[in-house]
Amino acid sequence: MITETQLTAIRTYARQKLAQDHSGHGSDHLERVNRLARRLAQAEQAHHDLADQLSELGVSTADQTAIFDIIDHMSFSKSLNGAQKLSLEGQIVQDADRLDAIGAIGIARALYYSGHVGEKIYDPAIAPREHLTKEQYRQQPGTAINHFYEKLFKLADMMNTPAAKALAKRRTDVMRAFVDQFKAEWTADDE
Repeated sequence: MITETQLTAIRTYARQKLAQDHSGHGSDHLERVNRLARRLAQAEQAHHDLADQLSELGVSTADQTAIFDIIDHMSFSKSLNGAQKLSLEGQIVQDADRLDAIGAIGIARALYYSGHVGEKIYDPAIAPREHLTKEQYRQQPGTAINHFYEKLFKLADMMNTPAAKALAKRRTDVMRAFVDQFKAEWTADDE
């Protein structure tokens, strides 16, 4: 089990590394995921924190293996080729990470990231991509609004824990209302 001293060192290291991030994956994202993971862990009677730079901090080999297994298998793009098997701790961290990608903050992060990588906000001539492979998802540009269809609206059905499923439904409703309003305003049909 990771000690509080090790957790403090991990958090300090992560904050330093992510302080200059401008892609929507900065230290604020890490903190929200951490809070959500703790919340979900309480709901599931489990507790585990995601970490990096473990060997320098004296974390056991078994804990390092478990943490790296979570890191290696939790991303959305990894699941495009089929669901990944995760421990309960991994499912909780994955749910927390996915919850931070949806809802009001998810809307802001999607727009922020699309701007960061130079994507358009919306182009009605570009249809959302269906059945993406990991390579297509990572390498082919899209639009911010299409990202909601290609990933964000799908995350609620991919949650692992009951608590995450409930939160995801509410957050997905917020995103759907936003996208509907955005498209109505785009076509000047928002009466």
